[in-house]
Amino acid sequence: MKDLQADPALASLAEEIFDGIRALSPDAAGVSRPAFSEVETATLDWLADFARRNGLAVEEDAGRNLLFSLPEDAEAESWVLIGSHVDSVPMGGNFDGLAGVAAGLIVLIRAARTGSRFRRPVKCLAMRGEESAWFGACYLGSKMLTGSLPADELAATHKTDGRPLRAHLDALGIDTAPIAANQPICDLSKIEAYLELHIEQGPLLVERNIPAAVVSGIRGNFRHRQIRCIGQAGHSGAVPRAYRHDPVLAFAELMHRLDDTWRHLSQTGRDLVLTSGIVGTDPTRHAISRIPDELAFSLDIRSQEVEVLDQMRAYLREQMDDIARSRGVSFDTGAEVAVAPALMDPQIIAGLEAAMTRATGDHFTMASGGGHDAAIFAQAGIPAGMVFVRNRNGSHNPDEAMEIGDFMVGTAVLSAYLEGEE
Repeated sequence: MKDLQADPALASLAEEIFDGIRALSPDAAGVSRPAFSEVETATLDWLADFARRNGLAVEEDAGRNLLFSLPEDAEAESWVLIGSHVDSVPMGGNFDGLAGVAAGLIVLIRAARTGSRFRRPVKCLAMRGEESAWFGACYLGSKMLTGSLPADELAATHKTDGRPLRAHLDALGIDTAPIAANQPICDLSKIEAYLELHIEQGPLLVERNIPAAVVSGIRGNFRHRQIRCIGQAGHSGAVPRAYRHDPVLAFAELMHRLDDTWRHLSQTGRDLVLTSGIVGTDPTRHAISRIPDELAFSLDIRSQEVEVLDQMRAYLREQMDDIARSRGVSFDTGAEVAVAPALMDPQIIAGLEAAMTRATGDHFTMASGGGHDAAIFAQAGIPAGMVFVRNRNGSHNPDEAMEIGDFMVGTAVLSAYLEGEE
């Protein structure tokens, strides 16, 4: 696969994809490709034209997603699916999602130009509607395909125009009756496996100086959007420690205990990350000289391991109860939102690791902290696998910085796996 990584013509085609789509979707910063919008449709139209110009067959499915293939595989009875989504968050980066579609196209174009054959027919999927930024729910396109879109998400309203998702689908001419009935809108029995290349959304590959990685699984999570720690207001100088009911110190103690447990689990080889991204007292009621009576915070706990998530759920409740007793406060967690982990298929992981070794001389495997469409296909019973590509500055922001050289390494891994080189 050194030929793919070093092929300037293929690298130039990849740059053409990224530059062409960026030009279609500029915003005040970065790019914006809203789910199920005219911009998203224009993106798919551009990709269809690009694919045809490069000798690929193009078809549209019932969700108005696009499928690309070698012409001889267009009528295949079953296939390996490779792809990702084309929408973006508002004022986001150009590579999140799109890199996976571009990788699928480059894999197909390389095969067409070199006469290489895949072990099984391959189709590339350019999918609509993955980002939660537009309707408040994620993976809409893949949930529609697999018949797993909940009724409340079909009724979810768009962040700007207030129209429900169903109205947006109707406007695109998508039949929503099977979607509402939780019926798959594609024949899942024809999909032998699902592969997805994606930029890494954290710093691990950058810090380890590795261009790409195989993904072992996608972390599940449980979240509380707003936990209230309720104490008692008082004068900051007049209330001794023994008589305080301070929600700020209670929160700090809780986070310290959670962090200690995170450290312990990580040191013993268990998978866990946790974040409290929103923390605060009400500035309209609280002051520098006042003990606050309430603090609100969010909590996001993620792991690939169901056992760890269950353990942390119980531990969180135990620690809240203990701190509430010792500090004279109470915790109101509100509703929990949970997503199950999605492990990638062990055979595909092994195959991708071997392909990465053939392509680069070594392999590296890691968990995905962010969610991806691969999780939905895996949960639908379709064997799934992922490849990450090194990317600086995170994702969902205009500063995404994937290098074409790293992208070509990730694409070479997929080609090596699909062609089954020895």
